[in-house]
Amino acid sequence: MNEQKTAVMIDSGCDLPESVRKELDIRILPLRVIYPEKDYRDGVDIDPMMVYRRFPDEFPSTSTPSLAEVQDVFDALRAEGFEHILAICISSGLSGTFNTVRLAASDEENEDLDIFAFDTKNISVAAGLFAIWAAKKLQAGMPFEEIREGLQKKIGDSRVYFYMDTLKYLQRGGRIGRVTSVVGEMLKLKPIISCDETGTYYTAAKIRGARFGKLRLLEEALKFGLGHKTWIIVGEGDAHEEAQEMVRMLKEHDHNAQILFEEQITATMAINTGPGLVGIAMLRDPE
Repeated sequence: MNEQKTAVMIDSGCDLPESVRKELDIRILPLRVIYPEKDYRDGVDIDPMMVYRRFPDEFPSTSTPSLAEVQDVFDALRAEGFEHILAICISSGLSGTFNTVRLAASDEENEDLDIFAFDTKNISVAAGLFAIWAAKKLQAGMPFEEIREGLQKKIGDSRVYFYMDTLKYLQRGGRIGRVTSVVGEMLKLKPIISCDETGTYYTAAKIRGARFGKLRLLEEALKFGLGHKTWIIVGEGDAHEEAQEMVRMLKEHDHNAQILFEEQITATMAINTGPGLVGIAMLRDPE
């Protein structure tokens, strides 16, 4: 336990791999993947490849953790001796998890815990970058209050850009936001998608065909990171070779970037995006 007795907790939609969570002592609150035979805990007893294998015949649904499940995590952290919790969640504009965590945090049962529920206004590894930042600041001795304030200030320095083979999974899951789907499918236009200031999806750019996807994705990332040192995570949805190519291009063109890792997105994210996703998550000036 760190001297501040502060725990960093994420929901599984923040997409951090187990190796990173163990290294930085980041705790996880699993989202739910619902198939007819049972409910699975995201990142615990289901992996994204299972979801891809069952497409296109089966489309599972997802759900946020219950208040009781959130409370169980808080209770476990209390039992370990933690007094402060940084609860980092994917965007409230795309999931109800943040609101559930915030509601649990305000319960009188948790009056002895100082819990900060943080709405990243972002998704997947772009949300996970905040947890990495917070955990590293904890390791460096930064107090809980300063980290809480710092997280709020870093929202504008966080960005994600991604594209995928088809928008039908995003549309089916109701996560389409301000992204136009029907016209794009008809014209074979593929949007580069990002999250706006409210934490909902919008079209950052349009490309015609996947052949130009990586170049436009790189262009958007370079534009956002221009003049800044950045942390970068490359996320992929059953598109490992494409993601590896993106890593190579980033290393070639952005010498101020530190690429933390390349990772397959988690099951709940895979459900709402389908196969063929490549994305770049960025956090500017992390030091």
